[in-house]
Amino acid sequence: MNTKQSNFSLLELDRIIEMAWEDRTTFDAIKFQFNLSEADVKALMKKELKFSSYKLWRRRVENSKTKHAAKRPSEIDRFKCSRQRGISNNKISKRR
Repeated sequence: MNTKQSNFSLLELDRIIEMAWEDRTTFDAIKFQFNLSEADVKALMKKELKFSSYKLWRRRVENSKTKHAAKRPSEIDRFKCSRQRGISNNKISKRR
C-alpha cells in the first residue's frame, strides 16, 4: 500500500474493512469508492486485523462467488442493496 492509501480517517478505514467483510460487496465497489485495488485491500486487511481474523477473511474471500465481479451472477449488476441510501453513508432506509 502506498502512502496515499494509508491516509484514511478512522471512519473510512472502518468502512473499508466492513465492505471487505461483506459478501456481496465486490472489490470493484471498494475500488470505485476508495480507489483501492484488491491487492491494496488485502494488504490493508492484513495490517489492520488480527492474523487469525485475516486468515478467516482470506479463506472466506477465496471461496466467495460474489466478491469478484467476474464470478458474480450476471443478474447482480449493482454495488449496493436497492433499499440502501447513498453508498457513502450506507444508511438503511426505513421501511413503512
